[in-house]
Amino acid sequence: MSKPHPTNPPGRRPIVPVLAGLLLLAGLGLWLYLAGTDAPSKAVAPGAEPQPARFVDEAACAGCHGQQAKDWQGSHHQLALRVADDTSVLADFDDAPVQIEGQASRFFRRDGAFWVNTPGEDGKPADFRVAYVIGVAPLQQYLLELPGGRLQAFSLAWDLERGAWFKPYPGQGMEIHDPEHWMRPQQNANAQCMDCHSTGFQRGFDPASGRFDSHWSSLGVGCQACHGPASRHLQWLENTSGLRNAGFAVDLARADRIASLETCARCHARRTPLGDGPPQGRRLMDDYLPSTLTRELYELDGKAREDVYQYGPFAQSRMFAKGVRCSTCHDPHRGNLKVTGNGLCLQCHNPEGKARIAGVDGQGLKAKDYDSPTHHHHRPGQAGAQCIDCHMPARRFMGIDNRHDHGFSLPDPARALRLGTTDACLGCHAERNGDLLAEQFRRWYGEVPSAAPRYDESLWLIRNGRPGASRALFQQLASEGLPAIRRATLLAELPHYPSERALAAAARDLNHPAPLVRESAVRAVAALVPPEQRRNLLAPLLSDPIRAVRIGAARELLGLRATGLGNYESAWSEAIGEYEAALLSQQDRAEANLALAQLYQANGRADAVEGRLRTAVQRDPEHLPAQVALVQWLDNNYRWDEGRALLEQALAGHPRSALLRHANGVMLLRRGDLPAATRAFAEAVELEPSNKVYDYSYAVALHDSGQLEAACHRLEALLERDPANREARLALISYWREAGQIQKVQALLAELEQQNPDDPELRRE
Repeated sequence: MSKPHPTNPPGRRPIVPVLAGLLLLAGLGLWLYLAGTDAPSKAVAPGAEPQPARFVDEAACAGCHGQQAKDWQGSHHQLALRVADDTSVLADFDDAPVQIEGQASRFFRRDGAFWVNTPGEDGKPADFRVAYVIGVAPLQQYLLELPGGRLQAFSLAWDLERGAWFKPYPGQGMEIHDPEHWMRPQQNANAQCMDCHSTGFQRGFDPASGRFDSHWSSLGVGCQACHGPASRHLQWLENTSGLRNAGFAVDLARADRIASLETCARCHARRTPLGDGPPQGRRLMDDYLPSTLTRELYELDGKAREDVYQYGPFAQSRMFAKGVRCSTCHDPHRGNLKVTGNGLCLQCHNPEGKARIAGVDGQGLKAKDYDSPTHHHHRPGQAGAQCIDCHMPARRFMGIDNRHDHGFSLPDPARALRLGTTDACLGCHAERNGDLLAEQFRRWYGEVPSAAPRYDESLWLIRNGRPGASRALFQQLASEGLPAIRRATLLAELPHYPSERALAAAARDLNHPAPLVRESAVRAVAALVPPEQRRNLLAPLLSDPIRAVRIGAARELLGLRATGLGNYESAWSEAIGEYEAALLSQQDRAEANLALAQLYQANGRADAVEGRLRTAVQRDPEHLPAQVALVQWLDNNYRWDEGRALLEQALAGHPRSALLRHANGVMLLRRGDLPAATRAFAEAVELEPSNKVYDYSYAVALHDSGQLEAACHRLEALLERDPANREARLALISYWREAGQIQKVQALLAELEQQNPDDPELRRE
């Protein structure tokens, strides 16, 4: 493995370990599948341990695979990451000043290199050398060198079409204290970008020195990024002929649709890495934990709300279910579409009603001329006449990058208006009245046929706490053919509707064939039963064949460490060790150190907790959850003055942080100063009125300070915004009962029964 420049390229958006219970944002663009392999090699003597597969010079691939290598040249994969030089840098570095949103920068050349003069960490202008270039179209980003082997993605990018500098994320990262500032960890490319934009990448962070010593096999997404290290393949070829794909962990030429998708998903998914370095597992979730269809990332119907890199939308599509793969439409080496225009879709959706692509299930296809105005009702050659216009609506990310949704949805403006989702018709004709558009659509196509109950309509009931919510949830979980990623998403909703039936549904999916479903079922079971009741249900998954599932089970069984796990003790120790290793591999991140502190506290290693918390703050002083955790640790250990000083210092630096105001309220409450705590909670709500946790805390403080009616009105307003908030509902029931408002209590209980007739709270009434 070669070690290029002393510094190495980063990613763009924050990667917060999901393992720490936080949302993890993946880096920009493409990732790599660098799977190791444990396939036996004929070059290994009998009984000897096979050597791990190694990355080789990519030029070795071209000797036998000349056409594929030729196709790859100039592709977006090949150009994903390059050294900054005259051939790769397309932006204007002619010493012209640029000012965008008050940020003054100057791009110039010196001694044959490219430089940016811009305010540094101290707020004063300084010169930073451009080390690498990310991407080629429609924009380029530039990675700047900083001390300690750090590479940072600069906040301005180059728009190739307009030939101008622009800000991909307007309004973010203006001040050095802003988490999105280009010098902050959120924009560190070593952790955020490189693994997807290079081949064989290893972050190489040294926690003792705080430096990166990053390595990679080659820049860009090369052959071994998808096929895996090739050393064993070359060994096979030296000893045996005719074995095209021997020596690789996954034979992509013969891989099934799941293995094929998971190869691409290693980069084209929002996911949390479970280690540092090239992936070693055969399955995606041996190396990453993909995100489910969370409300932050996806709309109710599964369309991407944020940039999710296409795995999530495609994994839930009917296309994927019918056997379509990424490589069905995209040339895996060129990266472009195999067929342009509507011809791509017409291979299956045609007047014959027959799929012309091997491996695609054509059952259910209708014989129809989809390329005719009688179907799409738009002029040929214009917007609306292309299949992707209506069935793959585009959303703009990073300011100028239009990306088509790969869920292959059917437009339905009436349903979109009802559910509050986006729609192709409403998006293209935003200037027109939505109800009139919906009526026109109905006249053209009639009532859109749909299976009942629909996933998006059910999810609307579930997340909005509407009557029939739990029934809709169980109906969806009982339906056949539900995509695994949707099932995993629904399992995460079960704890909001607790019952024996909910627990049974979650426990049933602990044996689901899809690892993403099993991992989500582990979380649901843990939320539905107390720790002492988890062992029999979750302990068997400590030996699950997939690492992410083992880790999830071990984490949820932490509470049983003191009482013992019987025959499962050894399996638990191994699995919790895997969890710790996953976090240790990301010690450059404040979030990982915070999660380690939480692990050590739960695992009885109290002497290691404070050190991890202080390391988290050191890694990123702007990561306020770590600051709060340290304050609370000090307070819990009778070091109130020290914790108080630390919190006041944080508040002085972040006076508009609702999180810190709320933490202040908790601390004051613990000290018995209820009036001051109530004021602090009120300040948190004022700064972040949409935060349900802050609102709930404020209501409880009002109640405890004798303001019963004010507390009830606060909770009523919260339930108006979030009817599914069971905790707030139960508190309001208790408060109105205390106030003698029995009719209001009965009304709230009636609503709860409509939401979830099996709720155990109803049996107590």
